[in-house]
Amino acid sequence: MPIDQKMKTPDLPFFQRNAIEVAPDLIGCLLSYHNVGGTIVESEAYEIDDPASHSFRGLSKANAAMFGQPGNVYVYRSYGIHFCLNIVCRRGSAVLIRAIEPVMGIPSMQERRRTSDIRLLCSGPGKLCQALGISLEDNEKLIGKWPFSLSCPTITASVVTGRRIGISKAVDLPWRFGLEASRFVSRKFLLD
Repeated sequence: MPIDQKMKTPDLPFFQRNAIEVAPDLIGCLLSYHNVGGTIVESEAYEIDDPASHSFRGLSKANAAMFGQPGNVYVYRSYGIHFCLNIVCRRGSAVLIRAIEPVMGIPSMQERRRTSDIRLLCSGPGKLCQALGISLEDNEKLIGKWPFSLSCPTITASVVTGRRIGISKAVDLPWRFGLEASRFVSRKFLLD
């Protein structure tokens, strides 16, 4: 992304939409946590009526953030090992941030991830959270308020779509979005 490109912080109405609309609009946005981050290059949408969504069976203590304020983050532990970062949209829906292209704080990311390969730093939701230092303590924080920052380009990014990955239900839904030709996505997009 060109450094001189104009960016703006999304307002509340940006997130008060369904996740399928928000997810592609997050591609190309600059996400940071404690001034470490990069350009969002991959996201996935999850809706309340989606059997793969954590909100599908209703409100619980574990998924309460998904039923909270749009623009908040929902952080959960995947397989008891990795943290995953989501941004809450309308009630019961959220966007999983799957990958970013590292831009800021790369040495910190490399130290946390124990690799110097820039493409392996944030190419998956667990890697991303590890590289940025995001944990369950960040659950329900506002994405636009310190320690988080989110700025989106005024020009729409070129986005490709595909099937979501890493799930076993509703796998055919084309709710995975990526920055076209990005080498930082977690898995290549297959073109039909």
